[in-house]
Amino acid sequence: MYVAVKGGERAIENAHRLLAHKRRGDQGVPEVTLDQISEQLGLAVDRVMSEGSLYDRELAALAIKQARGDLIEAIFLVHAFRATLPRFGASEPVDTGAMRVQRRVSSTFKDIPGGQILGPTFDYTHRLLDPSLAEGFVPDAPATAEASTAPTPRVTDILGRDGLIEPSPQPEEGASVGDLTREPLNFPADRDLRLQNLARGDEGFLLAMGYSTQRGYGRNHPFAGEIRFGEVEVEFIAEDAGFAVPLGSIELTECQMVNQFKGSATEAPCFTRGYGLAFGQSERKTMSMALVDRALRARELGEEALAPAQDEEFVMSHSDNVQATGFVEHLKLPHYVDFQSELGLLRKLRQEFADANAPDAMKEAAE
Repeated sequence: MYVAVKGGERAIENAHRLLAHKRRGDQGVPEVTLDQISEQLGLAVDRVMSEGSLYDRELAALAIKQARGDLIEAIFLVHAFRATLPRFGASEPVDTGAMRVQRRVSSTFKDIPGGQILGPTFDYTHRLLDPSLAEGFVPDAPATAEASTAPTPRVTDILGRDGLIEPSPQPEEGASVGDLTREPLNFPADRDLRLQNLARGDEGFLLAMGYSTQRGYGRNHPFAGEIRFGEVEVEFIAEDAGFAVPLGSIELTECQMVNQFKGSATEAPCFTRGYGLAFGQSERKTMSMALVDRALRARELGEEALAPAQDEEFVMSHSDNVQATGFVEHLKLPHYVDFQSELGLLRKLRQEFADANAPDAMKEAAE
């Protein structure tokens, strides 16, 4: 049994008070507000919303503040809060083709209908520290123009019209969609569950898995068919009305990877798809997600699955940073009894080893 520590509750209470003091920092410095976090640390907020599976900028900003900037701890807080919320139903599938685009790039075609839209991005910066930001910086007003009414079809839809890419997989009529928040994870898992898992998965883990596929562990040469970021409308079927009603708009990032496929005895060579979707502007996450999604499709495409990124049980069982955090951090809890047991066994084994080798040592000394 664990040994009770005298005064443990008081020690824990004092630790909480110290944490609150450290969280606030120097009280001579103005306290950061949730609006400041949401507006100026927007990409951190987007990640917390995406991996916490809850689209609420204010709550995500609160979690970041409470966690002292530790994004995984903030994701944990949002994840836990989400689990307490009632569910009224499921929204209709969003139409990313009708997205009000703020950024849209493709590495497959220079000229695409609707044009390339660079939008807000670090891609073309020099990655040099900017000292002017330390003193308070007022940026120039961004360039503006009249909104274009030109359609922005997905690049994969353009390829699809010529039969150069596999059709977008469609669910069977009347088939139910899995729900990882209500059902335990089982294997083999269909793509709907895999995509849910990846959408909630840790960005760093998915980035490493995606990177591994580029270095030969499940080699599958990709092209960024299209990455788009913008607002989409969310609709919900109201039972009283009998039709879909708009709930509002959310910002999403979508990535469609175009991958090589050599074909098979029954299918002609064509491009295949990898898909990623996440809340907010989350390009690294969606690109990594799309790479891993394609790697996990090896089984359904008749490819040999040998690499970690192609092993759905490996990927899906280790991608959730809330589960991973809990499993790793439980090592900080008392394990006195377990360790004493291991320590006693080790001492016994060392004594047996010493006894077994004692005669040899005495012979050597005599010689």
